[in-house]
Amino acid sequence: MSERDLKGYWKKNLKYLGILLSIWFIVSYGFGILLAPALNEIQVGGFKLGFWFAQQGSIYTFVVLIFVYVYLMNKLDQQFNVRED
Repeated sequence: MSERDLKGYWKKNLKYLGILLSIWFIVSYGFGILLAPALNEIQVGGFKLGFWFAQQGSIYTFVVLIFVYVYLMNKLDQQFNVRED
């Protein structure tokens, strides 16, 4: 892999990481703490939505983001012809 391709690969990888971690931060901190009072007016399964995001939502979001990251990295690996041997 050339130096240019390597820099492009890592630049895109860090972009994915930044976006996905920002989403996780917004869901866990924003919904679970900052917006919790407003979200607590909505109930899901007998629990207040702000409480649910603080306790379960951020975990579920993190797991989904792991699968999204794997998908994006597999596409990126194909784009730059990187294989794990």
